Amino acid sequence: MINPWRGEVALVVDGNRRVLKLTLGALAELEQDLATGTLVDLVQRFESGRFSSGDVLALVVAGLRGGGHDIARGDLLSAEIEGGPMAAARAAAELLARAFMLPGET
Repeated sequence: MINPWRGEVALVVDGNRRVLKLTLGALAELEQDLATGTLVDLVQRFESGRFSSGDVLALVVAGLRGGGHDIARGDLLSAEIEGGPMAAARAAAELLARAFMLPGET
């Protein structure tokens, strides 16, 4: 079971339900891996709907790593994500929102 108050998001990858979470380490790694800009730029791209598939992939990989899964970006290139790209984008957006949510916000 996921706990949204801990920043967790669920995503089914290759038939297995995975818990994703953006820990501080995962966020630092994500920021290093971003092709352009910072995490603030990434948040702004998602808020304005200008995010790329690379942004989604980077967030999902960081979330999986933060959730305790040993996975590399290349591992997701051929992975089957239940719900397809839209489910991955939705999970990525939720990860960002939950990572920066203050207690008491919904």
